[in-house]
Amino acid sequence: MDLSKRFADLPVATWPRLRGLLDPVQPGGEPINMTIGEPQHAFPDFVPEVLNAEMARFAKYPDNNGEPALLDAIGGWLHRRYGVIVAKDQIMALNGTREGLYNAAMALCPATKAGQRPVVLSPNPFYPVYGVAALSVGADAVFVNATAETGHLPDFASVPVDVLDRTAIAYICSPANPQGAVADKAYWRDLFALAERHDFIIFADECYSEIYRDAPPPGALEMAAEVGASPERVIVFHSLSKRSNLAGLRSGFCAGGPKSIARIRQLRAYAGAPLPGPIQTLSAQVWADEDHVAISRKLYQDKFDAADRILGNLPGYHSPEAGFFLWLPVGNGEETALRLWRESGVRTLPGAYISRDTPDGNPGENYIRVALVAPIEDVQRGLTLLRDCITG
Repeated sequence: MDLSKRFADLPVATWPRLRGLLDPVQPGGEPINMTIGEPQHAFPDFVPEVLNAEMARFAKYPDNNGEPALLDAIGGWLHRRYGVIVAKDQIMALNGTREGLYNAAMALCPATKAGQRPVVLSPNPFYPVYGVAALSVGADAVFVNATAETGHLPDFASVPVDVLDRTAIAYICSPANPQGAVADKAYWRDLFALAERHDFIIFADECYSEIYRDAPPPGALEMAAEVGASPERVIVFHSLSKRSNLAGLRSGFCAGGPKSIARIRQLRAYAGAPLPGPIQTLSAQVWADEDHVAISRKLYQDKFDAADRILGNLPGYHSPEAGFFLWLPVGNGEETALRLWRESGVRTLPGAYISRDTPDGNPGENYIRVALVAPIEDVQRGLTLLRDCITG
């Protein structure tokens, strides 16, 4: 493929596309933004103090891979959360997980698979970086629809065998953005078995793992240990953005087999920017603290309960298991988002803007995504306006 033309056919990015739809239209009431998943709960109160104490370290080049204290803190959290022991050489500090989700494909996707162009599998709907990563490494991006019929998770086993044989990487997001579905242990067992059979790596995007309603979702490293899979079979990605309400900190990590992490570290040494030293010190303390996570989780649980009360009678309403989005069936998602904005001032995201057309249709076309990140009073107001507009 001509590198100069590789990105020529990319669709318009999600947020410019949304602005193009809604910004020319006057809102029909006091605007309330329920589009982007930018947490608005309080972050830990020790954040300013720690950063202030570390300010002088902004003058120093940071550790490329993650300082020992940060890697220890992440390893400790992984052990407490998932019961797994992960060594320092199996962890890489990230400037947010988007960097890692992209660069891991750059580092680990082979030039060919089974003698042919490789395939990167992605759920559909999806986080846009999955598809762009596939394009960047010269792979065929294959989008696997995640619908109500598949439990809102991609059924990778339904992919044709010849495509699975060419698959190098499969992205999976659990809890899922946008549907809030959780991959249970049976799903993970089946996925690891499929990956072993067709020799591909699982990229597990687990950024919403700490926002759940009842039981903590199982994780990919936990399940890899349970089924006896090689640690090189999976890379997990986590962030402080959602867990700790620190989206602007741009702090996360990936973890997996030591060989895979070594290759990701090598790419970072040539073409990436390490996490600043003060951010690494702060991140270590944030990973070590669970009190603020429990408080934030309870706030989300209250908002999901409010959503159930307000929207529970809407046809097709599905109460999510985790995450902080609602995935609402509304007919035509783009038309509904425009109507909501024009008539009520509620700003939502058409599901088609985070989905791709496939031979089986676009699984987001008839949905809107609604973020429950604002204070509960604003969420209740927005959901009430949304309900009344849709049913009115």
